[in-house]
Amino acid sequence: MPNKLSSPPNDPSREWGLAEIVAGLRASREDLHRTRHPLGIRELPSRDAIVRIVNGLRSALFPTHYGAPDLTDESVDYYVGQTLESTLRLLHEQMRRALRFLPQYRDSSDAELSNHAFDIAREFGTQLPAIRALLVSDIQAAFTGDPAAQHITEILLCYPGVWAMTHHRLAHALHRLGVPLLARFINEIAHSATGIDIHPGATIGPSFFIDHGTGVVIGETAIIGERVRVYQAVTLGAKSFPSSSDGTLVKGNARHPIVEDDVVIYAGATILGRVTIGRGSVIGGNVWLTHSVPPGSNVSQGKVREGAGAEPPDNGHHSYGA
Repeated sequence: MPNKLSSPPNDPSREWGLAEIVAGLRASREDLHRTRHPLGIRELPSRDAIVRIVNGLRSALFPTHYGAPDLTDESVDYYVGQTLESTLRLLHEQMRRALRFLPQYRDSSDAELSNHAFDIAREFGTQLPAIRALLVSDIQAAFTGDPAAQHITEILLCYPGVWAMTHHRLAHALHRLGVPLLARFINEIAHSATGIDIHPGATIGPSFFIDHGTGVVIGETAIIGERVRVYQAVTLGAKSFPSSSDGTLVKGNARHPIVEDDVVIYAGATILGRVTIGRGSVIGGNVWLTHSVPPGSNVSQGKVREGAGAEPPDNGHHSYGA
């Protein structure tokens, strides 16, 4: 017996009205709510390709941890070379696509854009040994700063802060080389995986350790010195957003904190604006801070002990990560 709730595919009463929907979407795209590039349809960078690029770079940087499982002393260099060759080729293509979205390249020919993308990708490749050195300093900082860490392999395979910093070190290099769209892509992939949100423009010195990590936010113009340690839910953000006469937010102005060397920032602390946290300071858990503090300060809820030799705040956060 036929199902009375179903209708044959050619039943006129069950049409979708696609012509009207398509026309409405075209009006939205082209006139009412346009989001497309002003010169029309452009090839977009591929998220899947960028994931493959980061995985390839990670494997080249730490082949025995992220690369092939059967590597030997004789085969590792060949593996790294082959991995870099394919990864940099893929990066070149994604750079070519991303550069088209920058105003200075909107009128460049495809050949000019491809040549420029190749030059950037080659320069990026030369920076990989220095990037690896920074990442090793971050890994060592995690091992030194977390009493629960058993060995380097555990940190490389399991620590979300190191995962996020791997993405950030790569993204920051691309950001400085003039490919901000790809850089943002790379850090947002790490953000999705770890809950750690670092803008690729943030400048972060060596031996940086994010413990636990979830909810950490570091803004575009933040500057972080050497041997800094932060815990989960720390925000280094902007206090205000200046706007132009037409109400558009001013882009790129320095609006995030400067954190000097050897600072510790405990869980839940929020530091806003272009303030300076002096060298060797300790910022206690859940502190809300919108002014600078001198070197050696200890800040906890409701009180500030300024200067070298001040006692650390008694806020119960000193053993986090144990």
